[in-house]
Amino acid sequence: MAGMVEGRWVASMPAAEEIKDGKFVRLDSLLRHVVSADPGAEFPAEVGRYHLWVAWGCPWAARTLAVRALKGLEEAISVSATPNNFGPAGWIFDEGPDGPEPGGYPLHRLYALSDPGYTGKVTVPTLWDKKQRRIVNNESAEIIRMFNSAFDGITGNRLDLRPEPLRAEIDRWNAIIYPSINNGVYRAGFATTQAAYEEAARELFLTLDLIDDHLGTKRYLAGEYCTEADWRLFVTLVRFDVGYYGAFKCNLRRIDDYPALSGYLRELYQWPGIAATVKLDLIKSNYWSLSNVNPGGIIPLGPIVDLSGPHGREHLPGKGISERD
Repeated sequence: MAGMVEGRWVASMPAAEEIKDGKFVRLDSLLRHVVSADPGAEFPAEVGRYHLWVAWGCPWAARTLAVRALKGLEEAISVSATPNNFGPAGWIFDEGPDGPEPGGYPLHRLYALSDPGYTGKVTVPTLWDKKQRRIVNNESAEIIRMFNSAFDGITGNRLDLRPEPLRAEIDRWNAIIYPSINNGVYRAGFATTQAAYEEAARELFLTLDLIDDHLGTKRYLAGEYCTEADWRLFVTLVRFDVGYYGAFKCNLRRIDDYPALSGYLRELYQWPGIAATVKLDLIKSNYWSLSNVNPGGIIPLGPIVDLSGPHGREHLPGKGISERD
């Protein structure tokens, strides 16, 4: 695994190895500060203060782009999005915190700027405080919750992806989806033993089968309201047929083969503002360019994925996204 040791970029960090007994083990994000609307907060919610660094191919970054769009934060939080794949120098952007960078700006320089002694992974999404010139957070699950509520007093947006009455159900679905699906595709794709691969792949498809059955009678995971859990699932589903199915050998079934999941995916993709956060060509390139799963680097022409067709889920009771009182 590439990352930083005491502020220096290194191509391999043996102490942070992510493969154990043939199984892929994801490391925790280390930068976990919080943007808050509370008076006196270290990182107060302010329009124009924060900048989001993302890669188009990355599902974790895609969570934050989706919630930023759903919450109408495009004017409040600026974005740098790279089309590039993760390479020997990590994620490379066309611009740095002070403007365009001829030759590209490696994201690890931002981490060193924030903390010259930083040790850990350099990842997207990364939320940057332009005023303090510090990284606030690089954990997508926490960033989307900040976006869901911290800026409401400024923007007036009342949509709530995590309404109080549904939080237990949202958390239940998150606990199912993260290990088996969001991370499950990586556990299958990056496995280095047959046993580890089969364990992850079977768990993945058992969970997809379960969710397809559930969505046969429910509009969204938590019922009539579309919540955080749906968007955490969406970013994996939209990458599945063009990326994980082939490159990560998650090939028992496509999402398009599932009657409920396929329509559910189309409905979420067609939600206002969401299609602009999805670039299927760059998603496909991201996964098929990984040398550990595709050493030749040849990117397939297909599959052709069209998410613009009717989703056919209007017959199920649905109220969209909940609003705060």
